[in-house]
This record gives sequence, structure tokens and C-alpha cells, in this order.
Amino acid sequence: MAAVGRARDAAARGLRSVASGTGLRGAGTEVAWIAAHVLLYPMGFRTERPDARDRYRLDDLPPVRRGLVIGDVEAAGTPILLVHGMVDNRSIFTLLRRALRRRGVGRVHTVNYSPFTSDVREAARVLGRHVETLCAQTGYDRVHVIAHSLGGVVARYYVQRLGGDRRVHTLVTLGSPHGGTHAAHLGAGLKLVRQLRPGSDVIAELARPAYDCRTRFVAVWSDLDQLIFPKSSARIDHPHLAARNVLLRGVGHMSLPIDRRVVHEVAHTLAHLHADGSTVRPGVAPLDTTARTDVRRVRGGTTAARNAAAQP
Repeated sequence: MAAVGRARDAAARGLRSVASGTGLRGAGTEVAWIAAHVLLYPMGFRTERPDARDRYRLDDLPPVRRGLVIGDVEAAGTPILLVHGMVDNRSIFTLLRRALRRRGVGRVHTVNYSPFTSDVREAARVLGRHVETLCAQTGYDRVHVIAHSLGGVVARYYVQRLGGDRRVHTLVTLGSPHGGTHAAHLGAGLKLVRQLRPGSDVIAELARPAYDCRTRFVAVWSDLDQLIFPKSSARIDHPHLAARNVLLRGVGHMSLPIDRRVVHEVAHTLAHLHADGSTVRPGVAPLDTTARTDVRRVRGGTTAARNAAAQP
């Protein structure tokens, strides 16, 4: 009962944040996108087909994409795998996938896992098989993963606990409950939901030491995320992981994959990284290999502060 009470208190605080001007605009966007997503949802069950654009001919590319291919063939060609959240499918990434292609990313793939998935660990093993298949198909040794909601926890489990760091160069999570969420107390009968509670066995596993993890992390979280309580649970705060946490204000949980600031953050991060995860060019938000970095974003996408959060 105490846990349910905490969930209700957190929900009340969330309602107060919605009452602000930014919150109202974000809530409006969230409602509109959910309505659109309902229409797109059936299309997300279609089998993904190979895209004829997964190759490099410059004559039919727009200037922005052509510039990325010429400037950094590896960045433009490294496959990106999109992983959806609970009871969802690849349709949640319809706009993000299109936006990444417009920005010069050559290979963007999606994966559907079963809506009846009941265990984070099993879903992580399934994800691992998809990653291996993608590497075999493209010839690349490593991929980038962008994951929404539950998908971020699944992908992080694969990277940290199943050796996926040898395959995943960078993992970007959008509204994923890395520290658990009290909202999961409302789904008491489902094993998968219980695994997303603060202090669950899965969350505890992710808090264990990860000294040799090679993957770089970017965790995008929002002050308007209606499914993450407390909101900061969508951050990655782990002493052994190279992680950057990006706060976006006024974005609902389902709207994170369509927010223009997310597209900008993802495109710039993945286009300007060395193989070791460090930043190639000045002016791009750094992904420090020795310290965890926190980036706070204000409405409109400008950077308000960047504070190192390294621990000895």
C-alpha cells in the first residue's frame, strides 16, 4: 500500500508540472501523437523489408546526407537498430526513422519483439540475436541502438549483462526507467511490470559493477514523462558506465521519439564519435569516456548547463 501511495503522490506532482505553459503544450503534443500512433500501430506489425537505400550512391542523395557520407563513411553507414517499448511495435519510430535518414544515416533498422513478452532477460536475449543477424547482414562489427521506454531497459540488460557491449557502440535510451518506476506498482499481476519497479531483481542487476563495459550511453529523460516516477529514474547514474543524461522539458513519454530535439541529439551524437566513443569535432556535446556527464536542456533545445558527475 505504501508503494501505491508513493505512485499516487508522484502522479500528483506530475499533474502539477502539466499545469505550466510548457507542460500544457507538451500534453497537447502527447495527445495528438498518441491519436496518430493508434492509426499507425497496425502497420508496425508488417515484416520489415530490406531498404534499397542501404547503399552508397551519391547522385540521388540530398546535400545534407551526401555531406555526411563523404565526411564520415563509417558514421553514415554504421547500422542503427530501433527498439520499441512495452506493448508497442516499430510504428513508434515512423518519424524518427525518416528524420535520421534525412540527416544522412544510411542504415536504420527496427525490431519487433512480442507484445506478450514477460521477462526483460528473455527479451534481451532475443535482442542479442537480432543484433548478431544485423551485423552479419551488413558486415559491421558494431551497431548503434536507440530504444524507447522498456526497450531501453532491455537493451541495457543485453549490453551490461549478456556481453552486448562488444556489439553495441552507443545506446541511446528515451524515457527508459533505468532506476525503476513507481508506476509499475499499478500492474501488480504482470512479471514484466514487476521487473520495472525500483529495487526489483532486474534493476538491482543493472546497478552491479560493470568495469569493462565498452558501450557509450545517452539517456534522454523528460520532466513531463507520465510513466516514469520519479522522473530522474530515466537517467543512467552508474559509476562504471560512460553515460550522458539529457533532460528535455515539456515532452510526454510517447512523444519522445518524435521530438525534434531528440532527433538533433541522436544525429549529432552518432555522427561525431570516434570508434572509442569520444567526440570527433568541437561543438558537439561530448560523450566523455572517463566521466558521466549531465546535460540539462531548456525549452527550445538550448543547453542551460553541463555538469560533470564523475565519481572516483
